[in-house]
Amino acid sequence: MITPILIFDLDGTLTDPSAGIIACLRHALAEIGAEIPPSDILHQCIGPPLRDALLSILGDDATADRALALFRECYGRTGLFENQPYPGIEQALEVLADSAKMFVATSKPQEFADRIIDHFDLRRFFGAIYGCGMNGELADKAELIRHILDRENVSASNAIVIGDRKHDILAARANGIRSIGVTWGFGSSDELRDAGADAICTSVEALPECCFSACIIRPGL
Repeated sequence: MITPILIFDLDGTLTDPSAGIIACLRHALAEIGAEIPPSDILHQCIGPPLRDALLSILGDDATADRALALFRECYGRTGLFENQPYPGIEQALEVLADSAKMFVATSKPQEFADRIIDHFDLRRFFGAIYGCGMNGELADKAELIRHILDRENVSASNAIVIGDRKHDILAARANGIRSIGVTWGFGSSDELRDAGADAICTSVEALPECCFSACIIRPGL
């Protein structure tokens, strides 16, 4: 029997990184003398490639690059541990690990993703952790997922992407993969539906059943 593949986003899906990311964004913007947007705008920076979000706020490449460097300095020092797994996510992963092979796909730099996964002892659930390069390589989620499919020799028909933002859903569609949008992160149900999510999961506790209902997993297999 073919083992189904689950590809999980990290921020907003497995862990809530908002405290550390928001604090480091504010620090970076203050350091360059930029106006700091309201909290709701800063929260929307969580999930997509961060440089793109900074560029939309700051308006030019050089300033966005400077802010990104300052953010990473702050985040690598303290911010990445101002973070916590969503309550119940470990239990959900334990159930799913009995039936599927699982990977993480994040637009966060690989170095940061590895440190977070190891800090919270989540690596035991995943075949591999995939992030982007510090130079932006594979920051586009569609490219990253294609890389995972090729690297792991995974068929798109046997996989499903699980994430909290439209970027996860659109990346899945670009690769011909089904998707589950989760609402405990930073994207709304409307955002996820509009992006074309095949299913919406509204609680961590319901995640295993949402995956079972996606017709690629059956409990106990």
